[in-house]
Amino acid sequence: MKFETERLILRRWEESEAEILYQYAKDPDIGPIAGWPPHNNMDESLFVIRTVYRHPEAYAICLKEENKPIGTIELKLGEFCDFSDRADECELGFWLAKPYWGQGFMPEAVTEMLRHAFEDMGMTKVWCGYYEGNEKSRRVQEKCLFRFEHRSENVDVPLMHEKRTGYANSITRDQWQWDRLYATAKKVQNGRKISDYVTGGEVAAAILSGSGKIYTGVCIDTCSTLGICAERNAIFNMITNGEQEIRKVVAILPDGSSGAPCGACRELMVQIMPDTYRDVEIMMDYSSERVITLGELTPEWWIKGSKE
Repeated sequence: MKFETERLILRRWEESEAEILYQYAKDPDIGPIAGWPPHNNMDESLFVIRTVYRHPEAYAICLKEENKPIGTIELKLGEFCDFSDRADECELGFWLAKPYWGQGFMPEAVTEMLRHAFEDMGMTKVWCGYYEGNEKSRRVQEKCLFRFEHRSENVDVPLMHEKRTGYANSITRDQWQWDRLYATAKKVQNGRKISDYVTGGEVAAAILSGSGKIYTGVCIDTCSTLGICAERNAIFNMITNGEQEIRKVVAILPDGSSGAPCGACRELMVQIMPDTYRDVEIMMDYSSERVITLGELTPEWWIKGSKE
């Protein structure tokens, strides 16, 4: 299995790449901070490729231009997950060679692995941890919007024969979907004057459709009644592309906060999905992750026969 991002290829390690692995993994700044000792020789690196990197979801992080490994990323399953024994949860682990630090490669790889975990594997939660002092790992997890779960003292680090303070973070599939919606809407938000009579883009919206695709729209304000809200613009975009089921909705206001759709937008959603509109989720406050359903926001409606 292979995955591609803008700059990277994530693929299986090859035994022929043991020398490359050794050159990186012998660096004392790489392994110990993550809980494993530096490699002593190429045979040790080859053994790791044949065993640890043969786990089902372990991948070499490679530069697209060269297809050369520069690190490793893995979704640890079952007994290899330190934080959960649930089949629908896993743990993310990673390391990157020192020459490639500070260039955004790891957040790029993590973003693709989260997509794979939630979309392809059906995971409901991905865990990720780091030991105290591993600031690079902490920053990667923060950039990828993992949420803090707990701190543990005197955690065994068996390969290093010591104990450390450990931190556990996680992200759920629901949180990941909302983060993607917010980020996608933010990209199209661009408030500007279009003419003396029209402004647009001050509010942006993103909706998650029944197929899992994201559709966006921005508000257009006119000096008459010809304008449209961002949410309805996103919905019309979805319909134009052949879909009609809405799962989640987020609208971003000019100050970056999120809020409820207006009455006209609610009305449109009800009329599109008269039997299931109550299940549509609305992000009321992204900063506090406050979500309510359209049924809660609109408990009574004039359409008869709608789902009770």
